[in-house]
Amino acid sequence: MSQIPESLYARIRQEVAARADRLWEVSLALHRDPETAYEEHRAARLLAGELEQEGFEVQRGVAGLPTAFVARTGSAVSAREGPSVALLMEYDALPLLGHACGHNLIAAAGLGAALALRAALGVVEGTLLAVGTPAEERGGGKVAEVAAGVFEGVDAALMFHPGVHDWTWAPLTASAQVRVGFHGRAAHPTGSPTEGIDALGALIQLFNTLGVLSRRLPMGSHIQGIVTEGGRATNLVPAYAEGLFGLRGETTSALEQLVEELRSCAQGVALATRTGVEVTDVGGRYEHFRDNEVLSTLFAGHLDRAGIRLSEPTAGVYLGSSDIGNVSTRVPGIHPWIAILGPEASDHTPEFAEAAAGPRARRVMSAAAEALACTAADVLLRPDVREQAWARLRAKAAAGR
Repeated sequence: MSQIPESLYARIRQEVAARADRLWEVSLALHRDPETAYEEHRAARLLAGELEQEGFEVQRGVAGLPTAFVARTGSAVSAREGPSVALLMEYDALPLLGHACGHNLIAAAGLGAALALRAALGVVEGTLLAVGTPAEERGGGKVAEVAAGVFEGVDAALMFHPGVHDWTWAPLTASAQVRVGFHGRAAHPTGSPTEGIDALGALIQLFNTLGVLSRRLPMGSHIQGIVTEGGRATNLVPAYAEGLFGLRGETTSALEQLVEELRSCAQGVALATRTGVEVTDVGGRYEHFRDNEVLSTLFAGHLDRAGIRLSEPTAGVYLGSSDIGNVSTRVPGIHPWIAILGPEASDHTPEFAEAAAGPRARRVMSAAAEALACTAADVLLRPDVREQAWARLRAKAAAGR
């Protein structure tokens, strides 16, 4: 592989260090003022403003999302001309829990990496993008951005995630939300019991059927459902009942098969109970995350300089799902996991929200910003890295992994 002078990496680290206090201020500002999915107006304004102030050209409201933005710098007119890298920022919070997933740190690290790399390079040959990606926790801003072509021409999409493990990549499954509604016929359960067709009974039967199905699901796949509509009165046979189901699969193809299994089960129950049934997707589907080892190995090497050593994920452990999957199946990408708490803890908890504003989180944010910027430099300046990253993505796609 061709090499980059160590002096450039050192300059990047110096630029991150020079901005460390301001980056932490940004992180804490986001932490103090959590905004949930699609409502991150102040967060997007703050981050876009920081980038604009240092010379990035900012486009707001991309992909039809008011709280999404793309900040651009470089010599290329578009990402399709010359090398291109995107640094991703998440900044939505969880209802009631605030930044219990640490998105304030993701945003600050992505911001720091973009600003430091631009300053270190002087003139970016190609395109450097800093992409604001709202609604990761619900809805999937990246799903909309992919559909809108935000990542077309991009050679690498880079981000990190705080957690309770130090892992080179995140085992993230594909996921979907599916609504199942049964239509029956209302009747008095005593006065005219034979006239009723019990929609709630059909829904309950679907839950029982899925319980049997779950026993034979492969590793990484599961179905979890709740009743969202079950009738209004006990003296009336429910004419309508509805359930919402969360489905996950180890791969996107496994998820698609599971959705079809759910659909078949629902149709079978409807036939057996003489009800009508509707099966519909709720929101966009998250695809599984496809790690690019070429890039994640480079990131891990850069992070090691800061004293944080990453290892491979524990086999059989899955961390959930994320819309970064939809990016990673189209563009070489990384999503390393860096611990701000020990493995006995968990994210999406009040304790994790508190840790996301603590001293360990600050160290992780700065280290991640440095490693992201250095990895982005590798992509922009080393044709062999780009070629090998794309070759790896194509090989995984061909293997369905």
